[in-house]
Amino acid sequence: MRIHHLNCGCMCPVGGRLMDGVSHGLTGQLVCHCLLVESDRGLVLVDTGFGTRDVEEPYERLSPFFIHFNRIQFEHRYTALEQVRGLGFSPRDVRHIVLTHLDFDHAGGLEDFPEARVHVLQPEAEVAQIRRGFIQRRRYRPDQWDGVHDWRFYRPGGERWFGFDAVRDLDGLPPEILMIPLPGHTIGHAGVAIDTPEGWLLNAGDAYFYRHEMDSAPRCTPGLAAYQRMMEMDRPARLHNQERLRALANDRRRGMRIFCSHDAVELEALQRLSTGWRPA
Repeated sequence: MRIHHLNCGCMCPVGGRLMDGVSHGLTGQLVCHCLLVESDRGLVLVDTGFGTRDVEEPYERLSPFFIHFNRIQFEHRYTALEQVRGLGFSPRDVRHIVLTHLDFDHAGGLEDFPEARVHVLQPEAEVAQIRRGFIQRRRYRPDQWDGVHDWRFYRPGGERWFGFDAVRDLDGLPPEILMIPLPGHTIGHAGVAIDTPEGWLLNAGDAYFYRHEMDSAPRCTPGLAAYQRMMEMDRPARLHNQERLRALANDRRRGMRIFCSHDAVELEALQRLSTGWRPA
């Protein structure tokens, strides 16, 4: 099993270091950290970032509020489709897509892989259809997924994973790939855990946004702290799951590597560790 760490979207919100902790200008940099897994069941994408149609028709596909608030950079080179091709694969080779959740910056590329089976938690699919309130109507964009015909929906059950609920035996996927429900950011938000020869890798999605939130003495930039509060659906659950993830990240006995979806420093570090590293 080989894992490629991809940046499938670039956002440059105003705030600089107050947003990402490192930038020196007026804007910060947030990424859309996705995974491409070479498995014996074909290629597996974990999240898709922004897709081809998002790049070509942004105002028809996405909310102007988030386009301008996040200052999304619409470039074909960031799409998962272009990066899959750049690695020498065909879009048809992508047999499965596992979603942490259905937000616009995670599900935009679904239509670029029409033959893929899409896996998501049932509560996420339900809340995405209802779309209540200002944020939900703008974060969930049905045009991004209305062309998907092969869905698999899951609820937690079975053997737990390091004390967390888990979804094992994902339909058609190898047993090394699990979904870990982490509600809070959205009702049906999930992490995706992968058992690798080097130890467990956990894509925590948007369960946190800033690398130092996983420190034993956690801290977050003002900009990302505010953004998380704006986007959360269940604050107690979000903060509780951050605490649990933090404990796991700081337990050196586990050999666990945890990362989130939008921290550029985490992405670069994992790209450099990965034998499949290709700069976006």
